[in-house]
Amino acid sequence: MARLRPTISSKPIESTPDEGSPPVRRPMPESLADRVAMVIDLIRPAVQADGGDVEMVEITPEKVVRIRLHGACVGCPSSSVTLQVGIERNLREHVPEITRVEAVE
Repeated sequence: MARLRPTISSKPIESTPDEGSPPVRRPMPESLADRVAMVIDLIRPAVQADGGDVEMVEITPEKVVRIRLHGACVGCPSSSVTLQVGIERNLREHVPEITRVEAVE
């Protein structure tokens, strides 16, 4: 499984869109949905490198992020680890309002 650790803070963040490209500074979005989407977008390349993908379906009023796994992640025995250790840990660390992450079919 690929490393799933985006670099995010409440300050502008730097990301490298392509290997060898200089970092791009982007301001941290204001809305909860935009902040969650940014974290998922930073995690997505690691998931795609393993043949899968991740999609944010919704954020409930209880601040539960519902995601859908695609590709190789569907039915993969490691998908629960990816969900809990990779995605949920990063989302809760960088978007503290999030209470839980759950997968939907």
